[in-house]
Amino acid sequence: MSQPRDAYVNLDARARRKVQDERRMHFRRAIESYDEQRQLHAQLMEYPDLLMISPLLDGLPARHQSGQPAH
Repeated sequence: MSQPRDAYVNLDARARRKVQDERRMHFRRAIESYDEQRQLHAQLMEYPDLLMISPLLDGLPARHQSGQPAH
């Protein structure tokens, strides 16, 4: 079984940096997404009555949630 480091052996320095940068950006996006979700959750906890309403809104079509009149 080969390790991920074995994949880097055959790459030149530029390609290796590119792969490493892509990997770092993937982790950075994951961390930012987690942080945004955590902040959103904290904001929702300030309004617990909205948490009770949100399951009701999940069943509505998107046009009703956005405030557009139904046709």
